[in-house]
Amino acid sequence: MADPASHPGTVALVGAGPGDPGLITVRGRDWLTRADVVVYDHLVNPRLLKLAPGGCEFIYAGKKEGVATLPQDAINALLIDKAREGKTVVRLKGGDPFIFGRGGEEATELKSAGVPFIVVPGVTSPIGVSAYAGIPLTHRDFSSTVSIITGSNEKGNEDLHLDWEKIASRSGTLVFLMGARKLRRIAEKLMEHGKAPNTPIAVIQWGTTPVQKTWQGTLESIVGIAERETILPPALTIIGEVVSLKPHMDWFEGLPLFGKTVVVTRPEHQAEGFIEQLLERGAEPFLFPVIDMVEPDDAGPLDNAIKNLAVYDGVIFTSVNGVTWFMKRLAAHNLDIRELKDKRIYCIGPRTEQAVRDLGVRVDTVPEEYVAESLVESLGRENLKGKCFLLPRAQVAREMLPEKLAELGARVDVAPAYKTVLPEADTAELRRRLDAGTLDVVTFTSSSTVKHFMELAGDGAKEALSRTTVACIGPVTAKTAQNLGLKVAVMAEEYTVDGLIRALEAHFAKP
Repeated sequence: MADPASHPGTVALVGAGPGDPGLITVRGRDWLTRADVVVYDHLVNPRLLKLAPGGCEFIYAGKKEGVATLPQDAINALLIDKAREGKTVVRLKGGDPFIFGRGGEEATELKSAGVPFIVVPGVTSPIGVSAYAGIPLTHRDFSSTVSIITGSNEKGNEDLHLDWEKIASRSGTLVFLMGARKLRRIAEKLMEHGKAPNTPIAVIQWGTTPVQKTWQGTLESIVGIAERETILPPALTIIGEVVSLKPHMDWFEGLPLFGKTVVVTRPEHQAEGFIEQLLERGAEPFLFPVIDMVEPDDAGPLDNAIKNLAVYDGVIFTSVNGVTWFMKRLAAHNLDIRELKDKRIYCIGPRTEQAVRDLGVRVDTVPEEYVAESLVESLGRENLKGKCFLLPRAQVAREMLPEKLAELGARVDVAPAYKTVLPEADTAELRRRLDAGTLDVVTFTSSSTVKHFMELAGDGAKEALSRTTVACIGPVTAKTAQNLGLKVAVMAEEYTVDGLIRALEAHFAKP
């Protein structure tokens, strides 16, 4: 908690960008990482809130479908009060704070109250959304001017706030924000004041996000399209000849996984890389962690192995988790990686290998295929008679590896380093979307993720998944899914997250 006496508090008016969390500025991200309080709007991507430190207070002040959670006066007072408590307050606003974001009003009130503040510009929706829609707002052959207009400041037909005649006479690009519900009025007024009925128009809903959708038409046809398609906010409207360039510049909506909602079942702390790759390919990640890791029921075998590391010729790591939890246990004994200086190290998979290399330790063997069977084949080329290996792994795992190595004459001490358990999970949204058929893919990266998912999803999950693409990281995981009655549509040829992504791309590229 900040001390008001030594730190008077500051408010940062930060633009969060139009939706894609990657569009926040570096400075905006930096302010979030040191915030005591974040006051955020409806259109702010929830992933940005994860940038804030632990213990940060989050206050929702959004406006949805015309209904405000907090009136503007209350938001102004809230910012002032929190700053006067000596806190660093981030006012996180969709787009840019000063482009129809009421940031000017908030800055004025802060100034009047003597509260220090700074402004961090954001990627405003006209710029971000138009770019993701493949529509340049300016083009030397079509438009050299841009007009940005709010579509929500008319209170009624008799109370006009826009000079339609001047707007309609402009030859450049017109961009209307927050005008989805007044699309008919916008089109009619522009045509009434001389804009050609065949003027191209595009309406982009949820721009820069994986659920972005674009409708194209003309001033004359767009109302019919909007009524037929039920276009709802948030939406941005672009009017002008530049709209005709979209077919030549489309990129976002053509990404290989665009519009696909992909369930990620990995533990949250291990899912970030997977989620980033999905976002880069246009998918909507739906994080539903089904695994948590805790201490094993009995740490005795691993503790005993650590006390007697001198007897082992090698250590076998089958996962990144095995590396992580083994290192934790070493540290608990006031030991470190130097204890492995004379051991041969064997790893399954490139991620596990990298986790060991990141510790500054050389890896001696990584099998060609990232499964235990391939490691047995690799080790089988060595003379294993009389050799002793330590295998720190999950408490519950396949016994194939130690059994096969024993057949080759080796002694393998299996030492549980961690246990996988069911996390606390709110399954309501998952079940709602499964039943509604709005989840396109469910990914499984281990047998445990399959078993835990089915347990958490509950009755009817198998039937719901029959309407969803089930994707598995490798044959062992796929076999577990099939044994539970699931139809596996996608299996990675390379048993990694990268391989799983490539397999999904290939699957959805099929005609």
